[in-house]
Amino acid sequence: MKNKHERSPASDELRPEYDFDYSKGIRGKYQQRLLEEGANIVVLEPELARSFRDSAAVNDALRSLLELTRTTRRLTGRQKRPKRGKVAASTRC
Repeated sequence: MKNKHERSPASDELRPEYDFDYSKGIRGKYQQRLLEEGANIVVLEPELARSFRDSAAVNDALRSLLELTRTTRRLTGRQKRPKRGKVAASTRC
């Protein structure tokens, strides 16, 4: 009697319908088009990838971060101080 969990040995042979002729392949065939169209690939660390459901969620998070940075920069920008000069005699204590 065969064990249900027992598997047959894996075969390294491809099925006939998957007969690829790799000698006709062209390395980097679409590279120029990807560069012209501006395709960027970013690989996230696994713990970060679990936090985002898709690329739209990543883009939304990055846009929010940029907006927060711009807002904070405006709020914390240095204010110009009035020039120090001589204080009028009537304002001295």
